[in-house]
Amino acid sequence: MSISFYETSVETYGRILDSVAGILEKGAAYASESGTDLSEFVQARMRDDMMPLHFQIVSTCHHSWGALQGMRDGKFTPPSFELDKDYGGLQALVAEARQGVSSISEQDASELEGKSLIFSVGKNEIPFTNQNFLLSFSLPNFYFHATTAYDILRMKGVPLGKMDFLGAMKMG
Repeated sequence: MSISFYETSVETYGRILDSVAGILEKGAAYASESGTDLSEFVQARMRDDMMPLHFQIVSTCHHSWGALQGMRDGKFTPPSFELDKDYGGLQALVAEARQGVSSISEQDASELEGKSLIFSVGKNEIPFTNQNFLLSFSLPNFYFHATTAYDILRMKGVPLGKMDFLGAMKMG
């Protein structure tokens, strides 16, 4: 059995981005029902030394749609550390990432597979093949930040379960 670059990247990103959109919707509904100010969610952290929900959502989008753009352009940098979006802005960012990811065709993804990129962090440059970048850097970061966003909302009382995170599974 072989798994295509498209399935590993575009389909995986898309499925979890759909789930992240869903958990944000549930978070907004819970806030409305409970009288919670959504800004409380945006700045919520699991631990003092961890970044808030805002950064987790930005990073989830950055390590999906931003990663595909980086693989296309041959360069990738860390996400923004600016905490400049409200809850609606985070939802819009996820919608934008979902739209961007879904615009990548199987042919587009296939063309990315054989390319390389440079990950620049300050003055440091780390070379990757796109396949190695996807498997060893982008996907682990993507899952980490999506899971942390889920965990923060769950910690704040939003009624979420495992299926909210897993989303629509491929059957058959």
